[in-house]
Amino acid sequence: MFNKKVFSEYIYKKNKILSLSIFLALNVLFLTGCVNKNTYRPSIERPFVLTTFTILADLARNVAGDRLLIESITKPGAEIHSYQFTPSDIVKTKGAKLIIENGLGLEAWFSKFMSSTGDIPKVKLTEGIKPLLIDGDAYSGRPNPHAWMSPKRAMNYVDKIVDAFIEIDPDGALEYSSNASTYKAKLESLDKELRDSLSSIPKERRFLVTCEGAFTYLARDYGMKEAYLWPVNAESQVTPRRMVNLIKKIKENEVPTIFCESTVSADAQMEVAKSSGAVFGGTFYVDSLSDLNGPAPTYIDLLRHNVRLITKGLSISKVKK
Repeated sequence: MFNKKVFSEYIYKKNKILSLSIFLALNVLFLTGCVNKNTYRPSIERPFVLTTFTILADLARNVAGDRLLIESITKPGAEIHSYQFTPSDIVKTKGAKLIIENGLGLEAWFSKFMSSTGDIPKVKLTEGIKPLLIDGDAYSGRPNPHAWMSPKRAMNYVDKIVDAFIEIDPDGALEYSSNASTYKAKLESLDKELRDSLSSIPKERRFLVTCEGAFTYLARDYGMKEAYLWPVNAESQVTPRRMVNLIKKIKENEVPTIFCESTVSADAQMEVAKSSGAVFGGTFYVDSLSDLNGPAPTYIDLLRHNVRLITKGLSISKVKK
């Protein structure tokens, strides 16, 4: 005998199960879409180029214009020397036409990274540049990799980028060359601006003290001396001996102000400042740009920010005895 009540309950339960199934299916699709959005690159018309860090990405964008899409593997604020790449970084390389690295041993992780990416062309921007060597400490005699801290050497980077872009996109040769010429003119102007600013510091105070020895190229260009806690961030161990030696140099040279970089802790340098009588003058950007709202969203902004801090800090009264 047909039971209307039982049938109604059956239909109700079936519809409820169906509705729940549809709801779950839609959620799976939504979540999958979110993962794909963050993990897989959508189809794009412009060729896609990766760089190892944000500063190289900015240089590359100034050459690429609208013809190429440029992205950095590392994010603003990342420590780039011993960066630990992730599976999502490997996925970023999907469809890349080129990967740009600095070289000179800066990206210690890069060879292993490339072995996981397949056959993607790469270009090393310091190839052909005569490096300055690290003086003293455990890295003595090795090339200092921070060549981009000199606007003049950054122009060499730009030339390398142009050649690499023409290799993957010959039709854009004129545009890349034109963009590079415009950008290099800005770097020429920046070089003069920085020279004028730093030359205003009394000669006896042109002694730059930082956490990392990343300013060798800038110091050489503009007639400054330098000292630091460690040679490169990949070997940023703070030892009592290093601190004592740096404090001694600061006192001997009457350095009024010392600094540190954005991608490392400034705690040790704060202690050095306290013990030496110097002032802690602020944070430099060297291995990474800031975010868009920070003081160094571009390479040119980065150098201007650093030189403003240097000029202000080294122009004050001498260190207290």
